[in-house]
Parts: sequence; structure tokens; C-alpha cells
Amino acid sequence: MLPAIDVSNGLSVRPGNENSHESFGSPMDIASEWIASGANWIHLVDIDAAYGKGENRKLISEVVSRCSGINVQVSGGIRDQESLTAALQTGASRINLATSALMDMPWVESAISTYGKQISVSLDVSGSRLVARGSGEAVGDLELVLLQLEQIACARYVVTDIKRDGSLNGPNLELLEQVLSLTGKPVIASGGIGELSDLEALVGLRSKGLAGAILGKALYVGRFSLEQALKVVNS
Repeated sequence: MLPAIDVSNGLSVRPGNENSHESFGSPMDIASEWIASGANWIHLVDIDAAYGKGENRKLISEVVSRCSGINVQVSGGIRDQESLTAALQTGASRINLATSALMDMPWVESAISTYGKQISVSLDVSGSRLVARGSGEAVGDLELVLLQLEQIACARYVVTDIKRDGSLNGPNLELLEQVLSLTGKPVIASGGIGELSDLEALVGLRSKGLAGAILGKALYVGRFSLEQALKVVNS
């Protein structure tokens, strides 16, 4: 279970469109809250970098430092060597490459070869296509690109149906099952979780290789607490 902290302009936010985000205050305070609630992992996203509107690297690094003792997965706009190096310098446990990085597959292969299990790859999906977050640019066919990633030994995937992200309407179980059928690597679900029953449905995919889920909006708007979510997945 990975509670999310999305950072924009120095604040913890829930993204709306690329120009409008609802603020929830200090990322440092949110990190402390998730740790106190029992989080073992935090999904930390630089929203400005994801949308190509600047970056929050210093703050991201400070939040990672605040989270000493637990694991942090850093994400958001990590699409080239410069952004990957900056992410690695935070000391995060895992770096999640952006879907847009997949337009330079030789570089992705080099990153995976160099850093191995420290790298995961975002699969942001619309229909059957991978789409770059922020620009909306088509990256390629999901199954074909996933086959390429399997061939270069990608260790882990973060799968998001971008139409469900932030909707609270439930995860796309069909998409997750499709990806799980194509890889034996761990898969993390993201997007759409709005009820504890959604988590129960995801728990049902553990036997097929689902390794975790990212929780965002549902926690921030009070659909349920992190403690309640952890109880569901650990029962």
C-alpha cells in the first residue's frame, strides 16, 4: 500500500487539470501523517515535473529524508538521464520512470541495466494505448511496449488507467488483469480507488502478481483512512 504525496509549487496537492490543483498543505506534514498511520511505502510525485512546468527537487529530497525508516518511490517527469540522476540523489528506494521515457527505449534499457530493481516503469494507459502524462502524446500500443520492457528485464510496473485516475469510480480490473497476464513481474495498481471494496477487489489479484496499490484522492477526501486500508490488505 503506497499512499501518495503529489507535490506542486511546494505544496501537497491533488491534481485537477494541468493548471489547477487542490492544495492539502505541507508535503512534510503529509509524509509524517502517513508514517504515523503505519505506511511502509510512500509514492512521492513531482507533479510540476510530470507536466513540464518546473520541478520541486529540493523539496522532494527533503521529504525523502523525512521518511527515513520507510521506503519512498519517487515519480513524476523522470524521462531522461538528468532527471533520473536527480531522483537517485534523493536516496529514494525506488525510481518510477515516466511513460514518456518509453519513447527512448534504448535509454530505458540502459537505466534498467544499470539500476535494476531500483527502477519501475509507469504504464499510463488510455484504451489500449500508452499515453504520456501531461502532454497526452501517444507512446505506443500497451502490449507491444510491454513486450519490449519484458525483453529488457524491467523489474516492476505501475499501471494507471488515466481515465480513472482521481475519479474514485474504481480501478480498471480488466486492464490490470491484462497486464498481469503478460508479465510475471510485480505490478502496482494506480487510479480510481474510491472505496474499501475496491481494495478488496485488488487483494483478489494478488495471486496473479498484483504487488500493491497507490492511494491518493480517496485518502485526501476522507473516503477511508490509511489505517482502514492497511487493515483490508493485511487481513
